[in-house]
Amino acid sequence: MNILTNWIGRYLDAPLKNYEAVATSSPEVLASILQPGDVLLVEGDRRISVAIKYLTQSTWSHAAIYVGNVNNETGDDPCVLIEAELKEGVVISPLSKYKNLHTRICRPQSLTDEDRKILVTYLVDRIGHQYDMKNIIDLARYLLPTPPVPVYWRRRMIALGSGDPTRAICSTLIAEAFHTICYPILPKIELTVTQPNEFAEEEIMHIRHHSLFTPRDFDISPFFEIVKPSVINKFNYKEVNWGEA
Repeated sequence: MNILTNWIGRYLDAPLKNYEAVATSSPEVLASILQPGDVLLVEGDRRISVAIKYLTQSTWSHAAIYVGNVNNETGDDPCVLIEAELKEGVVISPLSKYKNLHTRICRPQSLTDEDRKILVTYLVDRIGHQYDMKNIIDLARYLLPTPPVPVYWRRRMIALGSGDPTRAICSTLIAEAFHTICYPILPKIELTVTQPNEFAEEEIMHIRHHSLFTPRDFDISPFFEIVKPSVINKFNYKEVNWGEA
């Protein structure tokens, strides 16, 4: 079984043929804007990306989290992202890894220095943990052109892992980290009447299980700000140097 799983893993991790990368921000620009705790979504260029995009009905197939230069590397390309990769497991990576891919920054709001410290410590402690390979065969099924999976079940298909705490996929690792500081991503919201015979209601949030989170959830979450580097850098369309028609 391990031989089959490893073979499927290698197959899914292979780059897509004829994939046209569209890089929206350079590593240098990202480095000037990212803050510890920011989630970096990636439109992947590998076969596994096709399955995840189908299941989540989203552009985003991978998520990493910016932690800063925690290993005190020097040089032009320090490792500043922590992510769960298919072959390597939980690793720390440089921004240049995604220099040719479409990315998006999702920023949690009102984090304190203590919150960021807890997040980074949690993630660093999990470097070396393995990718949850029990998802591999399930993901491989959805590389068919029109997989017969009802929309209702697609989210749960991504949560078919082993449940082993030493194994993770990219979005569950990040969701678990935010749960340690009770930061909401897409919680279940329950409305309760606060006073009898009145219309006053109170929202009570319930944390969803981390295995149900996907990269798309950080994009659509009302509690994460979408940060666009060109807007922050005061983009002015009048200064664009267009080529001749």
